[in-house]
Amino acid sequence: MEHESCRQLLGSLSEYIDGSLETELCAKIEQHLSDCENCRIVVDSLNKTISLYHTSAQNSTVPEGVRERLLRCLDLSEYL
Repeated sequence: MEHESCRQLLGSLSEYIDGSLETELCAKIEQHLSDCENCRIVVDSLNKTISLYHTSAQNSTVPEGVRERLLRCLDLSEYL
């Protein structure tokens, strides 16, 4: 029974993290998370990964010339 709840959580995880789930389903997931350490770890890890991605994406720059080479390789030279 517990594993079925974990599968349901994983099926709705993206929507839960994005905050786009119905309130009732969100409450069920939060109840499950309060009782299931493994799922809590998964959700926490995903939240940290998303946060790190957003932080690193803001600070990254593409080295000079990389964009042009990439567009040429993809045969998208018209976007240069």
